[in-house]
Amino acid sequence: MQTSVLFWRRTDIEGFERLTLSVGAESVTASSTVLCLEDGGFRLDHHWRLDGGWSAQSVTVERWNGRDHRKLTLERVPGGWEVDGLPRPDLDGADEPDLSVTPFCNTFPIRRTPETPGSTLPLDTAFIDGPAMTVTRSKQRYDRQGPGRVRYVDLGLSIGFEADLRVDERGLVVFYEHLFERVTPPV
Repeated sequence: MQTSVLFWRRTDIEGFERLTLSVGAESVTASSTVLCLEDGGFRLDHHWRLDGGWSAQSVTVERWNGRDHRKLTLERVPGGWEVDGLPRPDLDGADEPDLSVTPFCNTFPIRRTPETPGSTLPLDTAFIDGPAMTVTRSKQRYDRQGPGRVRYVDLGLSIGFEADLRVDERGLVVFYEHLFERVTPPV
């Protein structure tokens, strides 16, 4: 199991994320804390379990905002998805989760987008709005622009939103236009 720690800074509002990523041959796990001043300020922890092909199997999200604490679990089950243990037929066929407050989940579809410039990958997502703690189905598309460069196109809840993304050799976001940039702590 190879473990690394990544940091992202929000570029649109005040916010910061620290993510611990563990990658093995059969599974990938990630645990993260996001601190953000959006929506009155909140802390959000998210914990991911993926298979060896970087396909999300589950994500647990916990949000603290003052005295308010909420928890949400999204899990892939045979034939679909469950939210907090309850079937969500409206999410059937969704390819991956997408959590609004992190660029980490963009890695899953980016790794599946063919490397040839001009290639495209459309997908349905189970979109988790972190501040609101809701899950809604949405559509997205990833367009390969070249090595380490992908264009994200929202075709669903935020239709019209597009952003250029730069990624490292593992498909992890280094720069997400309008929203995130990876930062390296001083040595």
